Amino acid sequence: MRVVPGEWTASVVRFVRRHREPVVVQTLRSAAAATIAYVVALRVSPEAAPLTAPLTALLVVQVTLYATITTGIRRVNSVVAGVVIAIGFSVLVGLTWWSLALLILASLVVGHLVRVSEFVPEVAISAMLVLGVTRVGDTAWARVLETVIGAVVGLAFNLLFAPPVWVVAAGESIEGLARRVRQLMLRMGEEAAGRTPVDHATARLHEARRLDHDIVEVDAALKQAEDSLRLNPRVREGLLHRVVLRTGLDTLEICTVVLRVLARSLTDLAKERDPEPLFAPETGAALERLLSEIADAVVSFAVLVTTDVSVSAESAEARLTTELRAATATRDKLAQLLLAEIQQDAAQWQLHGAVLTEVNRILDELDTEHRSRRLLEELDRCSREERELMPRLTRLRKYVRGAGRNRRAVSRRSM
Repeated sequence: MRVVPGEWTASVVRFVRRHREPVVVQTLRSAAAATIAYVVALRVSPEAAPLTAPLTALLVVQVTLYATITTGIRRVNSVVAGVVIAIGFSVLVGLTWWSLALLILASLVVGHLVRVSEFVPEVAISAMLVLGVTRVGDTAWARVLETVIGAVVGLAFNLLFAPPVWVVAAGESIEGLARRVRQLMLRMGEEAAGRTPVDHATARLHEARRLDHDIVEVDAALKQAEDSLRLNPRVREGLLHRVVLRTGLDTLEICTVVLRVLARSLTDLAKERDPEPLFAPETGAALERLLSEIADAVVSFAVLVTTDVSVSAESAEARLTTELRAATATRDKLAQLLLAEIQQDAAQWQLHGAVLTEVNRILDELDTEHRSRRLLEELDRCSREERELMPRLTRLRKYVRGAGRNRRAVSRRSM
């Protein structure tokens, strides 16, 4: 197959444009680190083909520095544990079918005990590979050496070439989720203002349920962003960024759950009133306007929690406050109209009350005071957990910051 120069150039351009995507970054970093680890292992390891080193580098080098460190530690622990078990079995019983079965069983149990997480099978693999050779001692320690080389190269690669911070990608995912919620709210409002066929209302309910899959994808992007903020020397307020994004996604997730319940209430109401309209014309128009205003507020909320610059954040918060104020006024008007309808015909008063309750819940979740209170609570909780888990690291941070403040004060006095 002949490659056209123009097509090859276009492919390279598309690849360069995607250079910040996680898949592209991971591919380039893993390939480079594995190659370097193999070159280093060729000079140090007694093995002719030290493939354990590049394999370890491939497993250790992750998109974030935090994941690289934690993965490297678990990987080295798993190999060392497997080697120690294999040496013990080679001295006591050697290699037979029943000793192999015991070796695998013991390796898997030890893997769970030393908490190597996804590398539990690696304990058994290392033990089997070492036990299956004649020169157990040399091969065992060569495998440990290659594993350490791969882990060190992977860690050094991320330290020298710091991985990007994936906050922007996570923010785009959160905003994308908010805009999908907005589009669904707008469609629900338009249909609620007129005669809604049952199949249309059911379709909106299925759309609301599908938002759960979107939340899973956004949560994965957010976890990657949270890992990229941990132990990253380029980030000063990593905890604050993590908590702001996490609490923002939690709020949107609650809103999607309430929206699904609202879609269910409208579907039940459509079944009860078919073929008549769901509401009186004025009530339906008020509900459509309210859902439109809440939909805009959802997007503004997402922009607020994903904005770093203080000026832009203040603008987003002001816009959110204005939209929530307008939505609250429309909600009060809708409540009066629904009360009037119930007084005339109380047949579906439970569903009318459910609709009002659900929009109230969304407004409460988006409220700026509620968000600030939740944010402070989460910051206190996360700070307390970090102090309890890593007391020495916390004291070291305080010492470094205090020393830095003292140096700045001395320099100011000397000027």
